[in-house]
Amino acid sequence: MWMRSTAAALLFLTAGGFSSEIQAQQSAETAALLQRLEQAESEIRELRSTVARPTAGRSETYRPESSGLYGVAFLDDESPIEGGTADPFAEKLMTLSEQQEALGKSQDDLKKLQDELKKSQKETADGLKDLSGKFKKGFVLPGHSNGTLQLNGRIHGDYWAFPNTDAGSDAFEHPLAPGVSVQDRFQWRRVRFGVKGDINDHMTYKIEMEFADPGSTQYRDVFVGFTNIPGVQTLLIGNQKRPYGLDHLNSSRYNVFLERPFIVEAFNQDARRLGACVYGTSEDEVYNWRYGVYNMELTQNDAGYTGDSYQLELAGRLATTYWYDETSGGRGYGHFALAGTIARPDGDRGEVIDPGPPSVRTHENEARFRTRPEARTDSRWLDTGRIAGADWYEIIATESVLNIGEIHLVSELQHLYMQREGEDLHFWGGYVHAAYFLTGEHMPWERSDGTLGRIKPFENFFMVDDGGGWGAWQIAARYSYADLTNKDIAGGIGQSGTLGLNWYWNQNARLQFNYTHGYISNHAPVAGNTSGHYDIIGTRFSVDF
Repeated sequence: MWMRSTAAALLFLTAGGFSSEIQAQQSAETAALLQRLEQAESEIRELRSTVARPTAGRSETYRPESSGLYGVAFLDDESPIEGGTADPFAEKLMTLSEQQEALGKSQDDLKKLQDELKKSQKETADGLKDLSGKFKKGFVLPGHSNGTLQLNGRIHGDYWAFPNTDAGSDAFEHPLAPGVSVQDRFQWRRVRFGVKGDINDHMTYKIEMEFADPGSTQYRDVFVGFTNIPGVQTLLIGNQKRPYGLDHLNSSRYNVFLERPFIVEAFNQDARRLGACVYGTSEDEVYNWRYGVYNMELTQNDAGYTGDSYQLELAGRLATTYWYDETSGGRGYGHFALAGTIARPDGDRGEVIDPGPPSVRTHENEARFRTRPEARTDSRWLDTGRIAGADWYEIIATESVLNIGEIHLVSELQHLYMQREGEDLHFWGGYVHAAYFLTGEHMPWERSDGTLGRIKPFENFFMVDDGGGWGAWQIAARYSYADLTNKDIAGGIGQSGTLGLNWYWNQNARLQFNYTHGYISNHAPVAGNTSGHYDIIGTRFSVDF
């Protein structure tokens, strides 16, 4: 019976976990072997029965202590029963020996096949594990074997209400239609889809498109790059973010508030420009930096830039994560950065040669700074207009972050100094905000580039398979200030306070609520109004993948 048990065990080991074709083939071979084993076992039982009986015409007796191979009995003279060539005992012994040899050979062959199948199974499992890991990271098959392709996107659906505005705010929103109030709205703030990946070992790329406005599809990040460059690390060429303003460098997927502060958006409207930028990080990730050259014109809804007046700027940022608590998984950290730019916004001085073909397009002076009231509106309520005679300007910006467990503190301050024909100008502003997780999570930090990371709730909201939960809840408050009025330029002075509530359903979905009270003063007259106050309610549901 031990043979049958062994064969059954081998059948189980070799059959389980392999493909159907291998299973079928192995089952047939094992079944045949099992049949042979059963036949051999039957013959052994018959042989034992034969030798256990006294041999006719002989006086010799059976001695158990002299039993030979497989329990075959020998006589007193310790030699097998002799007989003619037709002696059935000798024939049975010969047959048993041959079967034993055949059985051993079959078992050896079966063991070899089993080892081969186990090796194949391991290689297949390793391959599937590697492929599964890539799919978990969002990878799909690229167009060639020397690259990777990762899909990504985000959807931000907004509701904005303006329960309290005055004549000044209404005029800033509708300068050509005095008396029309600011309208509530439902809208897609962002509908983005993109791809990114690597090419060979030392190149990278990214393409991200914006579809929120069906009448004006725009690109966002569009660049190619080189990585692992000695002494440089990474170089990206194309449309990418200019390196100043932490709240702009943070992804909109992770920012605490729905819209960015006055000064960050005013000095770096929509952030991205055509340029070439170097990115680097120290080995211990304490320091990171980026610096590059950019064209100042926003070309996201154009095919690119055409013109002889390049309006270039040199911009950079040096940041340090001077404290990072490894033992708590980054629940405590401190960050500081110094950033800025030197810009030449000369343009074509507004000369209009021909508004037709791009080959004769002119480019207006890019010395203009404007922003919405930290909400989605049709117009920018703070706006310097294009500043005539602007030759150069410089921006100096500082940023600071301190995170202690659930508490998150941020501040930024930016100054802009402009040289122009006539009197020089100075604009400035900043903000501070504090956030607190009621459910105990923290704001993650990416030391490699000095920006916020993905928020991960301790438990997902209403996920039945995971046992359910309330997600992560965060409260926040921000004060924001921007002064865009100086000398003869009256872009306005804006102040606002915002309260926020964020409900993170999981690490890829959240619901946000903001209430903002703001005031604008020292604004150039619009329908006779130089100031205005407002209350705004904003709600956003966002997912990203």
